[in-house]
Amino acid sequence: MKRYKIFDTTLRDGEQAPGCSMDLREKVEMALALERLGVDVMEAGFAAASKGDAEAIAAVASAVKNSTVASLARSTKADIDAAWEAVKGAAFPRIHTFLATSPTHMQYKLKMSEEQVLDTIRTAVSYAVKHCANVEFSCEDATRSELPFLARAVETAIAAGAKVINLPDTVGYAVPGEMRQMFSYVLEHAKGAETVEFSTHCHNDLGLGVANTLAAMEAGVTQVECTVNGIGERAGNAALEEIVMALHTRRDYYGFDTHVDTTRLYPTSRLLYHILGITAPINKAIVGRNAFAHEAGIHQHGVMANRETYEIMTPESVGLTQNKMVLGKHSGKHAVEDAFKQLGYEFSKEEVSELFVRFKQLCDRKKTISTRDLEALTSYKSGPVKKGYTLDRFSVHSGNAVSASAVVRLSDGEQIIEEVAVGNGPIDAALNAIDKIMPVPEHALVDYTIQTISEGKDAQGEAMLKITCGEEMVTGRGLSTDVVEASVLAYVNGMNKLL
Repeated sequence: MKRYKIFDTTLRDGEQAPGCSMDLREKVEMALALERLGVDVMEAGFAAASKGDAEAIAAVASAVKNSTVASLARSTKADIDAAWEAVKGAAFPRIHTFLATSPTHMQYKLKMSEEQVLDTIRTAVSYAVKHCANVEFSCEDATRSELPFLARAVETAIAAGAKVINLPDTVGYAVPGEMRQMFSYVLEHAKGAETVEFSTHCHNDLGLGVANTLAAMEAGVTQVECTVNGIGERAGNAALEEIVMALHTRRDYYGFDTHVDTTRLYPTSRLLYHILGITAPINKAIVGRNAFAHEAGIHQHGVMANRETYEIMTPESVGLTQNKMVLGKHSGKHAVEDAFKQLGYEFSKEEVSELFVRFKQLCDRKKTISTRDLEALTSYKSGPVKKGYTLDRFSVHSGNAVSASAVVRLSDGEQIIEEVAVGNGPIDAALNAIDKIMPVPEHALVDYTIQTISEGKDAQGEAMLKITCGEEMVTGRGLSTDVVEASVLAYVNGMNKLL
């Protein structure tokens, strides 16, 4: 079985999508989850984009021990220097530099001739190799490039020392037949192609990201670039979990496999959705709520007789296990820790202790703890922002014939501050009271959702919201059996980040 490399760009291409930004702590947490998942390479960011991005890449490079850590860089010395400075502390560093090769990009964006583009590629890759032996070069907008020139560009990068060549479908324009044709042509016509690794990076503008990735693999690609949950610019990137499970499920056809531990796909997916403050579409392949659900009578009858009638893979194969253990207020720490392990989570002793405290608090509100309740607790294991305001208590008064009012008391570590406010409903009133307490400059709540975590009237509510302040956007999250409390916790969490 031939094993292919997974190059994950969730922390770079995925994170730069609108509403998908992460702070440094969240990037490191996601990077460690990707390492546990088994990705071969993770692109941690674009070092030259900002000081914060460079610091986050360096933090990821320091934390990750088993995966290659890469930084993107334009074909300039300044960008390449910034990339190397950020990744040089990694166990396995990589510089990933790029330049556009399509007529449209060369004429309107770069304003360069073909020869100028080739000279720039030669200079940039040669310079990057002086810093780092592991250099990847990408021909931006490769699928709209003219094939003879694309082959020349690839030859130039190989001659300059690139070890990996990426031909991306930057704008999601290609169809599978064109992907096969492009890679087949370059592999045949580019001198030195047999000495390097080829990669593909597909966007999903036409819904063909995964299909194009698989087509590229059939043509000879040995590294695929993708993101968890398919997040990314515009319509997103090819989804990691879909590519991995396509190869895993159809090994009879492809004869390909990866180093990814498929049982960690669901926990990793859920972690990312939680960090970003969004939820999976119910029909999302592999990780959506309905991915393994059957409602039609014919389907239900078939599954009861033999799961293979309508299920081509099992929930357990992607980490969606069913915990049979009944948990409640009498359960001990070892039982709770074992339940987390059954769900595919492994935590340090300190994290288990923290989770157990939260578990006991939940037991005071719920008689029986479900698997989904446990999964929700894992997402909040880090608790609120360590420095900042915390909720002490609140009360609300609301009804259909009176104006809603709220009294909120917060602690900033040194003093307790209490404010009263009115609003269009209890949540609006509570958030208005928080605005009076927390000294955040002009800001706006731009997105707010709340969903139940499990079934029943005592189900936990998970509140997720986004707050903007100037050009910055942060995500706030809160979890409680009381939806008002969940919303208050989420708002305080987001406002602390702005502070």
